[in-house]
Amino acid sequence: MRSAVLTTLAPILVISPHCDDAVFACGQLLAAYPGSLVATVFAGRPPVGTSLPEWDQASGFHVGDDVVGTRRAEDCAALHVLAAEPLWLDFCDSQYHCSPVLGEVTAALQEVIDKKNPRSVFLPLGLFHSDHQLVHEAARPLVRHDQEHCWFVYADALYRRIPNLVGEKLRLCAAAGLRLEFVALPVHADVARKREAVHCYRSQLRALTTPGRPGYSDVFAPEQFWRLHCRVLGEQEGKAALQ
Repeated sequence: MRSAVLTTLAPILVISPHCDDAVFACGQLLAAYPGSLVATVFAGRPPVGTSLPEWDQASGFHVGDDVVGTRRAEDCAALHVLAAEPLWLDFCDSQYHCSPVLGEVTAALQEVIDKKNPRSVFLPLGLFHSDHQLVHEAARPLVRHDQEHCWFVYADALYRRIPNLVGEKLRLCAAAGLRLEFVALPVHADVARKREAVHCYRSQLRALTTPGRPGYSDVFAPEQFWRLHCRVLGEQEGKAALQ
């Protein structure tokens, strides 16, 4: 039987920069809320003739492979394990050198929210990677003008292990007028389902375990979430938050 907390959060929309980020950072959360939607922002195919970037090569792809098709298939398999639904937007990963502008992503996310009307929206804290940062920044105008949905941020897996990075990002959010309240959300206690879902991303795990890269053990660390509130800062308060 579902608790009241579970009922009040659903239906859930998790905004994922790439195919894998939502499961890596929120897999146990998704397992606890069957029927959740995962909208992946950078899931578009690059223009024909785009050279194969180093990350894709490390992932085991070759020139001519349908990289995005494979990554979507991996994402679909992983989300099926967690009883979640995928939605892929057509923006290109920054490695393909044709990134969208901020306003385009904001408009696309607004369209998804308007069409799907979730109760709760989860977005990345926006740590380190430029695509993650772009998604976070693009969602901010929606948070400021949306009083109908519950907004949360999650700590981006892998990057959250970089020393002091999460704290620094929280400080910057506070300076921008966003109040983040750490919350312990109910998640699926059995990590086995998340582990099964994670291992659907074969190409990404292959790249993460190549020499010089961090591996993926961090994806099984406790998931972290903050409730997101918007507040208006006075000039002096904004300056104080930056000190």
